[in-house]
Amino acid sequence: MGQPIGPAISNRSPRSLPSDEPLKGHHCTLLRLDPDRHAAGLFEAFAEDESGRNWTYLPYGPFDDLDAFSAWLHTLASKRDPLFYTISGEDAKPEGMASYLRIDPHQATIEVGHIHFSPSMQRTPMATEAMYLMMRNAFDVLGYRRYEWKCDALNAPSRAAAERLGFIFEGVFYKASHYKGRNRDTAWFSIVDDEWPARKDAFEGWLAPDNFDVDGKRIESLQAIASRLVSEAKAQGIERYSQTD
Repeated sequence: MGQPIGPAISNRSPRSLPSDEPLKGHHCTLLRLDPDRHAAGLFEAFAEDESGRNWTYLPYGPFDDLDAFSAWLHTLASKRDPLFYTISGEDAKPEGMASYLRIDPHQATIEVGHIHFSPSMQRTPMATEAMYLMMRNAFDVLGYRRYEWKCDALNAPSRAAAERLGFIFEGVFYKASHYKGRNRDTAWFSIVDDEWPARKDAFEGWLAPDNFDVDGKRIESLQAIASRLVSEAKAQGIERYSQTD
């Protein structure tokens, strides 16, 4: 009737919920949160952050002792949304946490959040690979159409991390929520399924062994690799990209 409408969707079937299967990579493994196995290791890893600044933008913590932290983890362990993972390195030592949340199988949208990496894990291949493994599972295994990242709009490190990982900034929802007695304006980011193949190639190029020198330092940045692939994707008609160099 002359009205603009969105393109037809070929697959309208509800997607599967994330399973309890481990997500395994070269640098890390993500296991379903098990407080009895992981609480002590996570508490020790997070204690490296002596100032507690890594808790500032999370709606909980810091915790005074292992008992309080373990009790909090036990409240999370049985939940399916958010679904928490413990991130461990090659030595199986817990180094961080992340979760899927706001999981909508019918709309095929899923969010990553509650990301908390120990100081030792931050800015390492392990940190990047953990995010890649969760994205790959969401898109390639579960078939979701949209993968979201949200954070306090004042959380500059989180916003920078989202952009580095290839998320597109979509805007700010003002007074979206409140936590710890203060307002939160929420910045929204996303990656959609059309963009995922190029993002996946960028991650795999960055994580490839030949992208690291003999001292373990990366040779080419994730943004540089992604920039080339973004140009190629645009040439193929995929337009919703932003440059992050």
